[in-house]
Amino acid sequence: MNPPTFQDVLRAQRQIRPYLPPTPLHSYPALNNLLGTQVYVKHENYQPIGAFKVRGGINLVSQLSPQERERGLIAASTGNHGQSVAYAARMFGVKARIVVPEAANPGKVAAMQGMGAEVIFHGPNFDSARKHCEALAQEHGYRYVHSGDEPLLIAGVGTHTLEMLEAEPDIEVIIVPIGGGSGAAGACIAAQALNPSIRVIGVQSDAALAAYLSWKQREMVEAPNKTFAEGLATGSAFALPQAILREHLDDFVLVKDEEIMQAIVWFIECAHTLTEGAGASSLAGAYKLREELADKKVGLICSGGNVSLAHLKQALA
Repeated sequence: MNPPTFQDVLRAQRQIRPYLPPTPLHSYPALNNLLGTQVYVKHENYQPIGAFKVRGGINLVSQLSPQERERGLIAASTGNHGQSVAYAARMFGVKARIVVPEAANPGKVAAMQGMGAEVIFHGPNFDSARKHCEALAQEHGYRYVHSGDEPLLIAGVGTHTLEMLEAEPDIEVIIVPIGGGSGAAGACIAAQALNPSIRVIGVQSDAALAAYLSWKQREMVEAPNKTFAEGLATGSAFALPQAILREHLDDFVLVKDEEIMQAIVWFIECAHTLTEGAGASSLAGAYKLREELADKKVGLICSGGNVSLAHLKQALA
């Protein structure tokens, strides 16, 4: 499996542009004051499914072979990847099945079902759902859409950084959430091609360390997965994003779930925008690094806005 190139990101932009307009990139005085520098928020929470992954879903599903379309799709997800696959599958007339943990975000589950996907509940967390998904794909011959080890997905989601830098070329640091790592891998590919001096920094919850430890130790590592933030909740890293991150990611910062909760509130107060835990983690990471970021132009990938009511109440409390 070859990593996608910047040319693949450019092709993905051309592929998805008829279906997805660029998302807004805004700077907010209150956020600038909070962080002590100029900050630009890339609003992937404004996507049709409320998350960045729809970019990759459309890029992949639009290029399936007739045989793959006939077999149908299956994916494992805590919500946003599943919504992406379901959304793109409905758009191109393909049957989709999504395997989710038993306690999956009810709003995301309802959205997937509303898009026509069959939702299959299995296990207490993403990793158990993923293993069941892989078994079903093997048994029935479905086209398995991995959350991270898909070059077309990574190229597709990398278009968020391409759009960001087209709109604001002077950005010096990009901070991006990391769960499985596809979004950060795409950000690295686009940023390095357009301006190698840009620093790309990943953020993950310290309650789900698999991607961080795998990047740090330069080998695939599993770790307990206890974060509330579904988009960061992976207990094992993904090989293809990790290969890209080890080569291109400049730094990786860990934040506590409580800091992510605070960042959800800051986004509401300072930017009047609703984010889920993963989407808010970029702000939590930037706040943790605020002294290091002083006097730099910083881009934050707000990866999604699909927060559950329970998590929103918890954050506001």
